[in-house]
Amino acid sequence: MKIAVDAMGGDLAPQAIVEGVIQASSELPSEARIVLIGRENVIWEIFNQHNFTPTNVDVVHAEDVIEMGEHPTKALSQKPNSSIGVGFKLLKEKEVDIFCSAGNTGAMHVGALFSIKAIEGILRPAIAGLVPQVGGGYAVMLDIGANADCKPEVLSQFGEIGSIFAQHTFQIEKPRVALMNIGEEEQKGSLTSQATYPLLKQNKRINFIGNIEGKDLFINKADVIVTDGFTGNILFKLGESLYEISKKRGFQDDFIDQTNYESIGGSPIIGVNGNVMIAHGVSTPLAIKNMVDWAYKQVKSKAYLHIAQALS
Repeated sequence: MKIAVDAMGGDLAPQAIVEGVIQASSELPSEARIVLIGRENVIWEIFNQHNFTPTNVDVVHAEDVIEMGEHPTKALSQKPNSSIGVGFKLLKEKEVDIFCSAGNTGAMHVGALFSIKAIEGILRPAIAGLVPQVGGGYAVMLDIGANADCKPEVLSQFGEIGSIFAQHTFQIEKPRVALMNIGEEEQKGSLTSQATYPLLKQNKRINFIGNIEGKDLFINKADVIVTDGFTGNILFKLGESLYEISKKRGFQDDFIDQTNYESIGGSPIIGVNGNVMIAHGVSTPLAIKNMVDWAYKQVKSKAYLHIAQALS
C-alpha cells in the first residue's frame, strides 16, 4: 500500500507536513509506505534536521506549489508539476492507493474530478466529516463543504453512499441514516428538506430513521448524517470549536478532545474512483500523523469500490 502525502500543501507546510510524516512512519504497518510529494531538497533538509532515515518513505519531486488563494481549475491546468498535480497523476496511474493534502481544498476537489473522476452514477461527490459520538465511535456527515447547494436527489444519494462508506469503514451492518433538519417531524424544514425526506424514506437500500436536529449531532442517534455542504460545514466547524474553547477555559474532557480536528486529521472525498483525503489548512504534525493513520484505514475499507459496485 502506498499513501501519497502533499508535502507543500497547508499553512504550516512543508515543515509541519514532513514532521507529521516522520511521526507517522514509525507507526505505519509494515505493508504500507508513504510517498511524500514536493520540493525534494526542502523535504530532505527537514529529514536531516530530525536525523531521519526514510526506510518506509519515498520522495517524489514536484517543483510547483498551488497556493491557498489560487483559482483551483486555473492552477491545476497552469501548474501540472505542482505537488497536487503530481499527486493526482500518481493516483490516476495507480502508482499510489490514496492521495492526501492539507492544501487548496478546491484544487483537491477539482483535481479528483478531473483525474480519477466521479464514479459512474454519482450526481455530486461529497466531502465527508467524521463526527465523534458520545459513548465512542463516529458518525459520517456529508456533505461538509463541497456542495453548498444540493437538490433533493443529490441529498438522497448522499444517504446511500454515506451508508456504504460507514458500513465498510466502521463495520456497521445497517447504518442508521438521518436527515439533518430543524425538527423531527416529516413535514419540517426547507423545501429541499421536505422533498428529500420521502426520497430517503422510499430508498430500500438504506436504513433511514428520519430527521434529527442540531442537538443530536454528537449523541449517537445516527451513523450517517445527510445535509448540504453549507449546513454541514457550519456544523462541523462549530463542533471543532468546542476543543479550542475548552482548552482556553482550562478544562479537559475525553469526548471534547475528540472534536479537535487533529484527532482525525482529514476528511475523505466520497463518490470518486479512488481514495482522496483533504486535511485542515492549519494542519500540525499531529494532525498529519493521524491523517496518515486514517488514510491507511480508508484504503483497507475499499469503500469506493463498494460504492461503484452498488451503483453499477
